[in-house]
Amino acid sequence: MTNSVAQAGEELAGFIARYPKLWILTGAGVSTDSGIPDYRDADGQWKRSPPVQHGDFMGSHTVRQRYWARALVGFKALSGAQVSGAHKALAALEAMGYVEMLVTQNVDRLHQRAGSRKVIDLHGRADTVSCMGCGYHMMRHAMHSEMAQLNPQFAALDAGHAPDGDADLETDFSGFAVFDCPRCGGILKPDVVYYGDVVPPARRLAAQAGLQNAHAVLAVGTSLMVYSGYRFCREAHGMGLPVASLSLGVTRADAMLSHQWRAPLTPVLEEAVRCLEDR
Repeated sequence: MTNSVAQAGEELAGFIARYPKLWILTGAGVSTDSGIPDYRDADGQWKRSPPVQHGDFMGSHTVRQRYWARALVGFKALSGAQVSGAHKALAALEAMGYVEMLVTQNVDRLHQRAGSRKVIDLHGRADTVSCMGCGYHMMRHAMHSEMAQLNPQFAALDAGHAPDGDADLETDFSGFAVFDCPRCGGILKPDVVYYGDVVPPARRLAAQAGLQNAHAVLAVGTSLMVYSGYRFCREAHGMGLPVASLSLGVTRADAMLSHQWRAPLTPVLEEAVRCLEDR
């Protein structure tokens, strides 16, 4: 395990050169330099209350009022976030031919904005919403615009940013008017896999297919505490593939890692790209 940025970058470059078809799994740590908070600390423990559960969102109008009121305030951080150096470095690795597939647990679409093309959004995307009744689909900014008109008092509020477009806002949400499906009146939900929900099988199978062609797995900015991402590291380990991690803290897969770098993501990735360009 290495902590020096220069040494970690050089070692990571060596790992990539040795296993040039990488299956990369990214987590919230990749987007923290973009100003999007993460959920867990270096020990893998929750920094804040866990995110909303799928069953609670679907079953409770009160939960949806709280969710959308906070999102109306907090989603600005997600929608206005700029790509980080980590996103750009990972896109550069793909352009250099080192990436077989990039599977992200993030829902911010920043990998695509940075130029990555071989991307699977494992947990979906936060910038679109769909009706759980009729399947009506719309962009999230359009829904927020409608809710802002319905709730001008909430739209004017400000609060600290929380992960995934949430906000650290606590108030009386009982008067918040939720915008429902304009076609059937059903529940609109972000196209995101909530806790308690499952990754769509087609998405999971596509990620597993990419794993079959990979030389190694590299987990970046994730504690791997969520099973939907951890399962791939376990599968790769079972296949005999090297599994490496670049993060600031512990991971659920520590016991199966062949390489581990606990160091800042952006400078290490940028150093690795420089080393590979100089080879």
